[in-house]
Amino acid sequence: MSIRYLLAIAALLNLAIFAAPVHAQTPLPASIANWDPDKDGTLDIAEVTKAASDKFDALDTDHEGTLDAKELAHRVGKKTLMAADPDKDGTLSKDEYLALVEKRFKAADPDGDGTLNAEELKSPAGKSLLLLLR
Repeated sequence: MSIRYLLAIAALLNLAIFAAPVHAQTPLPASIANWDPDKDGTLDIAEVTKAASDKFDALDTDHEGTLDAKELAHRVGKKTLMAADPDKDGTLSKDEYLALVEKRFKAADPDGDGTLNAEELKSPAGKSLLLLLR
């Protein structure tokens, strides 16, 4: 084999390695992209907490500062409500709701990097978190 032939093979291998397509991170769905004000394609706990706080305010239709089972319909089940309600009054205050959100955020962040990408949000834990935000 000639040196020219070997250099050509090396160049092709180099090209194949370094020009391979980089798999970009899946973008956040448009329905939740507005929760990502820094547009980094992930949600951190501050962004999720802001979205959850806004959702709490929207769900609190009677403006009592708590969410009852009716206001939480289709978001949390009875068992989850009871577990997230340390004072056992049958409602979640905003702090209790945000604590539940934080717990679900941590469950949806298996790599522990403090952010959730689109793939993590598609997991069962991610979907469970999204129920509290949408």
